Amino acid sequence: MTPGLRIRRTVGACAVSLIALATTAAAGGSGSPPQMTSGNWSGYAVSGHGRTFSDVTGSWTQPAVSCREHPSSSSSFWVGLGGFAPDATGVEQVGTSADCESGHPVYYAWYELAPRAAVVVKLDVAPGDRLAGEVSVTGGTVSLWLIDVTSGGAFGTTKQLAHPDISSAEWIAEAPSACAAHCRVLPLANFGATTFTSTSATSGAHTGTIGDAAWTASSIELTTRRAGPVTVTPSHLSTDGSSFTVATGHAPKHHRRRR
Repeated sequence: MTPGLRIRRTVGACAVSLIALATTAAAGGSGSPPQMTSGNWSGYAVSGHGRTFSDVTGSWTQPAVSCREHPSSSSSFWVGLGGFAPDATGVEQVGTSADCESGHPVYYAWYELAPRAAVVVKLDVAPGDRLAGEVSVTGGTVSLWLIDVTSGGAFGTTKQLAHPDISSAEWIAEAPSACAAHCRVLPLANFGATTFTSTSATSGAHTGTIGDAAWTASSIELTTRRAGPVTVTPSHLSTDGSSFTVATGHAPKHHRRRR
């Protein structure tokens, strides 16, 4: 299974985009979500059974980045719809970033309706803040909300999009990419770990958590060698299927088992 078109743009002088390809990594245990690897995503996606999704929600804690080892690096955390299917044409998402610019941490909030460029929003975020995001699609109308539960700040907007991608729902920590003639994954900022909670997706009249039996949940591990071998690994889902943690670490050495 391969996530399709994944376009991500950051603020600043360089617009970036990425086609994120993931491959099946390993079969999980009985009842475990399929495990996948990606060069830029880590977290969970739900899809399948011919379903489309009209709403996604989730909360996460804004992590603090360490910029000592990688003074120019990036990381993003978001909830969104679309972008996971092999034939995906875009993604609607809202989230926050924790970057290192010239050795200094920078934190900000944004939304994106790919393939349009991302838009930085007027919502101050700080390490330790609890964020709650939601993306909702009705026809060609896309509504995006982001609330800083800690500070009480909030952002919301409604946009028109001719063909929104509603084939999946996601909760993701991401290594953005820079594109000129070609795309490349940027060095991933060392954000340590963060936990997604209060997750839900809506398909038709049904609303459920990531682990709901109405759809297929896929676990995605980020593996990149930009600025050294790094992985971002999602934990198992909580018992009720509504939360998980993503954590950075060194990429393990894989040994092929002989049969």
